[in-house]
Amino acid sequence: MGAQQSSLPFPVPYLEEIMTETGFSQANVTRLYQRFQTLDKDDKGYLSKDDLEGIGELAVNPIGDRIVNAFFQDGRETTDFRTFVRVLAHFRPTEGTVGSESVNSRLSKLKFAFQLYDQDKDGKISRAELLQVLRMMIGIQVTDEQLESITDRTIQEADHDGDNAISFEEFSKSVEKLNIEQKMSLRILK
Repeated sequence: MGAQQSSLPFPVPYLEEIMTETGFSQANVTRLYQRFQTLDKDDKGYLSKDDLEGIGELAVNPIGDRIVNAFFQDGRETTDFRTFVRVLAHFRPTEGTVGSESVNSRLSKLKFAFQLYDQDKDGKISRAELLQVLRMMIGIQVTDEQLESITDRTIQEADHDGDNAISFEEFSKSVEKLNIEQKMSLRILK
């Protein structure tokens, strides 16, 4: 319960449990704890959306808001260190064979990506949800008419059950040839 490593310059809460849950090394968890403390400017012990929105890489990411929201599940207004690391673990590169239960497995990465689209959490990506994400990602590079055409074509190609939406299974099938393990990995989390 909340085991600490006495050789660390400062105690990292729940170090052993976090390492077991996420697959991160002690060095990774320690580095992430330092980053967490840097973001927690007022030393509150938790982060708010404002704390995360100040990260430059997220500020320029077209779906940065959705990534930030992933840290705040179930209507929570704050995120603690353990939750912070669990979310980041989705972006930990996979090494060798990874069990399907692992937080950085292909299945977990796909579920995480799917929920970035499925904002109403109904288990399907609607036309409106897909259009909204594409609008954020593509922006002004195409006309609204072109964007709607891309959205309709994407749904038509992925929607195998004819309900005009994309289920998780259909989403998984439509991206099966993509190297999700690599595309959803940050080398700094290795």
